[in-house]
Amino acid sequence: MNRTVHLSPPDVGPLEESYLLAALRSGWVAPVGPDLEAFEREVAARVGTRGAVAVSSGTAALHLALLGVGVGPGQVVLVPTLTFVATANAVAYTGARPVFVDCDPRDGNVDVALVAEALHRLRAENERVGAVVPVDMFGACVDYTALLPVCAEAGVPVVEDAAEALGATHQGRPAGSFGRVGALSFNGNKIITTSGGGMLVSDDTALLAHARHLATQAREPVPHYEHRETGYNYRLSNLLAALGRAQLVRLDGMIARRRVLRDRYAKLFAPVPGVRLLGDGEGTGNCWLTSIVVDPAQAGWRAADLGAHLAGHGIETRPVWKPMHLQPVFAGARAFLTGAAERLFADGLTLPSGSALDDTQVDRVLAAVEEFTTARAGATAA
Repeated sequence: MNRTVHLSPPDVGPLEESYLLAALRSGWVAPVGPDLEAFEREVAARVGTRGAVAVSSGTAALHLALLGVGVGPGQVVLVPTLTFVATANAVAYTGARPVFVDCDPRDGNVDVALVAEALHRLRAENERVGAVVPVDMFGACVDYTALLPVCAEAGVPVVEDAAEALGATHQGRPAGSFGRVGALSFNGNKIITTSGGGMLVSDDTALLAHARHLATQAREPVPHYEHRETGYNYRLSNLLAALGRAQLVRLDGMIARRRVLRDRYAKLFAPVPGVRLLGDGEGTGNCWLTSIVVDPAQAGWRAADLGAHLAGHGIETRPVWKPMHLQPVFAGARAFLTGAAERLFADGLTLPSGSALDDTQVDRVLAAVEEFTTARAGATAA
């Protein structure tokens, strides 16, 4: 049996090995050191912000970002319902309550018109809205041209969850740079990885300085251990930062590889009735994950049917995110809904998209997809 083809396995090689060995031999193995400082500078330069703070996960970055804009108990925070749970969990960590907003069915990103409606209604009810947290879904930016004025008019800060989107742009501006603060993830399956890790990026240097302070257990700069705030053990290690630096060097090449694979999926599904690729119509995303949306009435089959077929060939797929308003942990949370996220959850399927997939694996995936669609087309014709 062939080994499983995964969605987005880590793409590491000789360059990463050389950076890690150099960091290890330097003796800087703790959450401090020259690679950590350089990684922050290099990511900030790539995103186009004045600074950055490297932390242990994208979730930690979101948590500190929300604290940085003043989110806390007694407030609500607007969060897309179509997202990974970390976005909503970070809100809960602060003591605030997430309020979920549905998505645009074309790309899965938050429905900006619905955000405007939600802000209007919440303000009319005297709710304290601490932030809006847009998520750049599957590596494609939200329509910030439309969203930022809506949030500015309401006087609500934007915390950009760009966990999936490093290297993507909107109107020529990099993902991560649109809010008062942005959060990136370097988890093992992301566009670049530090094994586990994340980063805050912002032009607000005071916010970043306070985040760095909180991430190091809020220790005061005195000889003994002095703490005036509750801090967190959130800093990234110098070794993992070295891995991230090597990955960042290769970022554009890895995006290009994912783009080629996405284009091959687009060509393969183009003649198949009732199937479309989700989002990235402008071609400015990083192609982190490629998802399809299946209309069963037109296609004659469901997304789950293709997923089961590929599983039988040792190929990993995954449904699009289960909406947060359907998650038991957030049962009873307020939500502004159109039904779009639930339909994408029912009809969407995420396909292997990683830059580490070799040509043999890619051909294996495409052949298995074509085998399925051809058989279904024949069955429909009969």
